[in-house]
Amino acid sequence: MNFKRLQCKHLSSGFTLIESAIVLFIISLLMLLILPNLNTQRQKAVETHQVAMVSTIQTQIDLYINDHPDKKNVTIEELKSAGYLTSKQAQKAKELKIAIANNEAHR
Repeated sequence: MNFKRLQCKHLSSGFTLIESAIVLFIISLLMLLILPNLNTQRQKAVETHQVAMVSTIQTQIDLYINDHPDKKNVTIEELKSAGYLTSKQAQKAKELKIAIANNEAHR
């Protein structure tokens, strides 16, 4: 008698193949909705970072010109050597191909 109870209990536990397939289908639908959105958000973050970096460099150019009014053309190397930019900021500016022309930072 106990053996039949254990056998029935064992048979009723677990998920059927259809239940598992439905769960996997729902998970795949959610992934199809979420993953493209993550890529879009990542791209927006990269663009925002680039704009912020240009703005930071422009601010440092303006500060440098205020402190050194005799300088006409400022370079990233000058800003770095004068302590207006860190080495990491100067390296990132080179990676992002930020240029300075007529004391204006742009990509």
